[in-house]
Amino acid sequence: MSFQAYLDNVETTTGLTPRELVAAAAEQGFGPDSRTTPVVAWLKETYGIGHGHAQAVAHVIVKGDRISSKHVGSDGSHRDASDRLWLDGKDSRPADW
Repeated sequence: MSFQAYLDNVETTTGLTPRELVAAAAEQGFGPDSRTTPVVAWLKETYGIGHGHAQAVAHVIVKGDRISSKHVGSDGSHRDASDRLWLDGKDSRPADW
């Protein structure tokens, strides 16, 4: 599953876009200076999402919308189209993103 797919699945489960989850995390005091472990715990407890999905969202909360280019353009199941993640909702993502 691609990194973006993890975020899309979390959106389906919670009804919140990644950007909305970043805002909710900020209201709880989480952000770029946070450690990942408490953010993951909060996401799992608050939204009932699994550990891997919580880690994907926590990455965005702590490190922003950039990911490693390791899988960009690869043929594997973890490939992403870009090293930048779409945070404004899967239904609003441009087809060429």
